[in-house]
Amino acid sequence: MRMVRICARFAPIFFLIFIAPGLWAQAGPPFQTDDPTPVDYGHYEFYVFGIADGTPVETDAVAPGFEFNWGAVPKLQLHALVPFGIAAPMNHPAYGPDGQGPITYGLSDIELGAKYGFITQTKRRPQIGTFPMIEIPKDDEPWYRLPIWVAKDIGPWSLDGGAGYVVNPQSGMRNYPYGGFLVRRTMNKKLDLAAEIFSHGRVEQDVALSQSSTLIDAGGFYNFSQPGLQLIFAYGHSIAGQTENYAYLGLYKTWGKDKGSH
Repeated sequence: MRMVRICARFAPIFFLIFIAPGLWAQAGPPFQTDDPTPVDYGHYEFYVFGIADGTPVETDAVAPGFEFNWGAVPKLQLHALVPFGIAAPMNHPAYGPDGQGPITYGLSDIELGAKYGFITQTKRRPQIGTFPMIEIPKDDEPWYRLPIWVAKDIGPWSLDGGAGYVVNPQSGMRNYPYGGFLVRRTMNKKLDLAAEIFSHGRVEQDVALSQSSTLIDAGGFYNFSQPGLQLIFAYGHSIAGQTENYAYLGLYKTWGKDKGSH
C-alpha cells in the first residue's frame, strides 16, 4: 500500500515527463527540480547563494552557500557544495520540545555528488541522467539522494522533471521520495523565467514535526553583460501537505574551454 501511495503522489509528474517528448535544458539552482545534463567537459560552474526553507516548526536557511561543479570527463560532472546554515526553531508550544530552542549558526551538511548523463538528447530523444549525492554532517551519519532526471529543449522552451529517493539512516529521520517538474522559457537575451511543482515525503519520524509537502515555485535567471554571469532567484509556497515556504537568491558563473563533445 505504501508503494501505491507513492506512485499516486508522483503520477502527475511522471505523466507530464513522458507524454510530452516534443517539449523536453537546464534546471537545478535556483529550483529544487534538477536536470540530467552535466557541465560540459572542461567547463566549470560556481554559485554563491542563500536559501530559506520554513515550516511552522522551524526555518532553516543557508547564508552563505558555495557550490562548485566541474565537467571532469565527457558526460560526467563532479559536484561539491559547502553551506553555512541557520536553524531557527519557531518555539511554538505545539511542537515542543524538538521544535523549540535557540537560533544556531554554523557549517551545515557538506554535499558531494556526481552527475552522469547516460542518454544524450537528440531531436527526438530526451536527455536522461542521474545525480546521486552524499550529504556529510559534522557529527552524524551521512545520508544520500538518489534521483533520475529527464530533460528536453525545443525553441525557447525547456522542460525538466524526475523523481528520487532520500536514504537517511540518522536517528529520528526517515527515508522518503521526492520529485518535481519544471517549465522554463527564454524571454529575451537577458531573462529566462521558470516555474516548478515539487513534492517531498515526510522527512522525520515525528509526524507532528514533519509531514509531506507539495510546493509551486517561480523564479528566473537574469544574464549580466559579463558572459556566463547570472543572477538567479526563486520563491515558492506549499499548495498541499505541510505549510512550507522556499526562497533562493544567488549569483552563478560558468567558464571553461571546450575539450570535446558533451
